[in-house]
Amino acid sequence: MRLREDYRTMSGAEKAALLLMSVGEDNATHLFALMEDDEIRELSQAMANLGNVSAQMVERLLVEFADQISSTGSLVGNFDNTERLLAKVMDQDRVGNIMEEIRGPAGRTMWEKLANVNETVLANYLKNEYPQTVAVVLSKIKSEHAAQVLTLLPEPFAMEVIMRMLRMESVQKEVLDDVERTLRNEFMSNLARTNRRDSHELMADIFNFLDRNMESRYLTALEERNKDSAERIKALMFTFEDLGNLDPGGVQTLLRNGDKDKIAIALKGASEELRDLFFSNMSERAAKIMREDMQAMGPVRLRDVDEAQMLLVTLAKDLAASGEIIIADTKGEDELVY
Repeated sequence: MRLREDYRTMSGAEKAALLLMSVGEDNATHLFALMEDDEIRELSQAMANLGNVSAQMVERLLVEFADQISSTGSLVGNFDNTERLLAKVMDQDRVGNIMEEIRGPAGRTMWEKLANVNETVLANYLKNEYPQTVAVVLSKIKSEHAAQVLTLLPEPFAMEVIMRMLRMESVQKEVLDDVERTLRNEFMSNLARTNRRDSHELMADIFNFLDRNMESRYLTALEERNKDSAERIKALMFTFEDLGNLDPGGVQTLLRNGDKDKIAIALKGASEELRDLFFSNMSERAAKIMREDMQAMGPVRLRDVDEAQMLLVTLAKDLAASGEIIIADTKGEDELVY
């Protein structure tokens, strides 16, 4: 069979057929699944008649394809585009299940997904459902999570739910399937679209990483425009002085994991109370050495103090996230009891 080497003689269908053969069987299968029958027939015909094609022609085709893709500008991959693409090759139920899976919350089954839903969000949804439906849902999730949700429901409604849970026999599969379907279609799909991080919490995190001059300027300007938002952001911000809420074990863990030089610089700009907290959790000798080091530094640039304090705050957050320390909130229910 004659080897084809003249790229200019190839039709569009032949180029597409050659490209499909170049990407491997698995990828070609996925691409075929996205095509109409007429397109598949045309490409199959071209593929069957290709014959032997030189390596240079294959390389030329791939280069041309890459050039055409790059000339079209960037490609946009998002949930909507993905869902639209899937809808062309499979039924709506399958599309819904797949999109729900990739949008989150994480989990293989509906009940595993609910375990990852914030209790306030779940309670706000369930309070509008029938008590019997809520009883079924709470019976299927972990007791700790169920208790948190229950405390957030209106008390008379919560009592109705409790009574139904007490009287509940084994739930029929049809009822369970119906509840699961409702949760998937009405709750999870809406949650996926709205489950974004609170904007004030996001801004508080961003403000935490500003130097104190910029932080003060932005907060002052924000107070003039929207005092409520400014107050909310300030309440959510975790500052260096908030390390004063650490228990002795937390301070000692922070000292073990932190850079001693950075800690000394950070404490140069700390309140006397916070300095005393850190020094009281060091050995007498270590505290003496650090005091001497801080004195020997002389004046330190405010920018360097801000950077050192920010590093220590970030370290504290990382240690809290891994469960090594507890950052207590003395304003609320996280206050520690000894």
